[in-house]
Amino acid sequence: MSTMSAAERRDVARRAYNANLAECPGHEILATLSDKWVTLVLSALADGPLRHSELSRIVAGATQKMLTQTLRKLQREGLITRTVSASSPPRVDYDLTGLGHTLLPVQRAIKAWAESHIEEVHAARARYDGGEHDT
Repeated sequence: MSTMSAAERRDVARRAYNANLAECPGHEILATLSDKWVTLVLSALADGPLRHSELSRIVAGATQKMLTQTLRKLQREGLITRTVSASSPPRVDYDLTGLGHTLLPVQRAIKAWAESHIEEVHAARARYDGGEHDT
């Protein structure tokens, strides 16, 4: 069994948590969090639990299949809960977990940035689309 130098151990540790590397533990969750449907569902649940039909109305453009897949993904990641109430018909509510709530400040900051910089982004797009970029 070979031993590693301190520098080699530091390099291994640095690479283990480099989200740019596919094998990084954070790479997977970054892929999930960058999904637009994830962002929209988390935002919709910020004010409290909602039923699937309510989420469907709020998250405009999401098909039933996409919404269901997104909800399952968020539940698997521990960001939302799914609660079934014993009633007729059964009532199913989705709500943010404590972990899910920790994402809201980050999401709100990104939303605020987007809203305050949208004109600059539109101008950059127009310049790019007008041929003002390197080829």
